[in-house]
Amino acid sequence: QVQLVESGGGLVQAGGSLRLSCAASGNIFSINAMAWYRQVPGKQRELVAAITSGSTTNYVDSVKGRFTISRDNAKNTVYLQMNSLKPEDTAVYYCNAKRAVPGGGYVDYWGQGTQVTVSS
Repeated sequence: QVQLVESGGGLVQAGGSLRLSCAASGNIFSINAMAWYRQVPGKQRELVAAITSGSTTNYVDSVKGRFTISRDNAKNTVYLQMNSLKPEDTAVYYCNAKRAVPGGGYVDYWGQGTQVTVSS
């Protein structure tokens, strides 16, 4: 069991910045990787950024150079620093944790989602 609590969303102007936070609790030692996804109504959920237990990071092309995912192991918290925000970044952002299970595959845990709105 892993619980994820997100915070930091809000309304900002284009070019502004936001920092999202995701605090994990429960069976945190079983987490293999964490990530941020976003979803716009009518569109597929999109992987924005991911970080492994070894701190390897990956980003969707559209946010490279603008977003940074990081982890604070002492606080069991993952962050998404979003700079130079664009209106197309507007979405509900979800924190995600993946836990490998016996027999193969992963179990996904999700935060409640936080709205990010970027005005033009």
